Amino acid sequence: SKPNILLLFHSLLHLSTKTLWFFLNYDRDQGFLLFFFHFIQNFVLVAAMSSFLPATTDSIALALEAKDPSEGISILYRVLGDPSSSPEALRMKEQAITNLTDLLRQENRAEDLRSLLTQLRPFFSLIPKAKTAKIVRGIIDSVAKIPGTSELQILLCKEMVQWTRDEKRTFLRQRVEARLATLLMETKEYSQALTLLNGLVKEVRRLDDKLLLVDIDLLESKLHFSLRNLPKAKAALTAARTAANAIYVPPAQQGAIDLQSGILHAEEKDYKTAYSYFFEAFESFNALEDPKAVFSLKYMLLCKIMVSQADDVAGIISSKAGLQYVGPDLDAMKAVADAHSKRSLKLFETALRDFKAQLEEDPIVHRHLSSLYDTLLEQNLCRLIEPFSRVEIAHIAELIELPIDHVERKMSQMILDKKFAGTLDQGAGCLVIFDDPKTDAIYPATLETISNVGKVVDSLFARSAKIMT
Repeated sequence: SKPNILLLFHSLLHLSTKTLWFFLNYDRDQGFLLFFFHFIQNFVLVAAMSSFLPATTDSIALALEAKDPSEGISILYRVLGDPSSSPEALRMKEQAITNLTDLLRQENRAEDLRSLLTQLRPFFSLIPKAKTAKIVRGIIDSVAKIPGTSELQILLCKEMVQWTRDEKRTFLRQRVEARLATLLMETKEYSQALTLLNGLVKEVRRLDDKLLLVDIDLLESKLHFSLRNLPKAKAALTAARTAANAIYVPPAQQGAIDLQSGILHAEEKDYKTAYSYFFEAFESFNALEDPKAVFSLKYMLLCKIMVSQADDVAGIISSKAGLQYVGPDLDAMKAVADAHSKRSLKLFETALRDFKAQLEEDPIVHRHLSSLYDTLLEQNLCRLIEPFSRVEIAHIAELIELPIDHVERKMSQMILDKKFAGTLDQGAGCLVIFDDPKTDAIYPATLETISNVGKVVDSLFARSAKIMT
């Protein structure tokens, strides 16, 4: 039948691209073996689809009752091979695609999901464009849930962008391009992502698709923030908020806007405002049971620590909402809060070492904790050197339990920043602390008196000028 011929053609086309890739990346013997393996695999797949099952409820139920996932997958492929294009058959095929996508995702068969998207292209011509967009986005989302598939997702999105251009499916292409830009940003391909977004923003603004425009502006804000361009990041976020105010925004999207707002305010050291935004984001994600809720809560705790309210951290974690997300992320913030409360650099460094994945590998937390570490180190050094007028650097390093060169470098920086008055005698290995110079109050008072006299003289001159005229 015609659908099966088209499916066979797409399968063999996919096979040839695989074969070419393997010949380019392996030697001849390995390439031949892999060619043979994929030939057999695709042959069995097409043969299975050729011996189709009718697209009915019974066939779907048969796949669900299969004990082995591979058997269920085979049955669903055969259902998709049904040449019937009646409304009922198309509806059953849509259900089969949904079930097949779930099974392939559970089995971590990302390459098969990519092949499925290629094989379904003849079917897409038989159903409405809105349903096609839903299926395509669903399969791409399923591939994203399989770990270690970033490169495959990018390749899959590029293939779909090309297909949507050929088929003139503008609505779907714009959303796939937005997804592609997100993936490029996650893989730190910032220049490609920015180029893609610039063209996409102009096109979507012209079409006035505000829901998609909110997503794109928010993504642009995240991209500029990654590039450390805060003015453009704030401008893009403002554009996203403006577009969101004109339409109904889903709670998940509103939570993402609030989360980005909190991140930008925290970057400007406005931690109280950032805390309120993180709280709003947490409530949105918590209601949806979204995994992003734990990150919002984590950043809330970070804001509490940065405004020297570390004692509130334990209370937030032990609250009803906080207990749902107890885990390594909250344990890491609790360890940092304890170190800050005790002003202990040793506990701080222990927390950074024990929770490296949650603290140092999170760029937002790491940036603020670096600032907090410097502040804590300066406070400890000032407290230790306060009783001395001359002290060995090695003694200070021993008291603070840090390497000598680290302490020496930090003290020289503090002297240059005028955090205290002193000098480093590197020959003797000592720090010489000077007494704080007392400013003579007579000089500011004299300057103020002269300024007041000048004002009086100016006033008298103005009055005399009026009398003379």
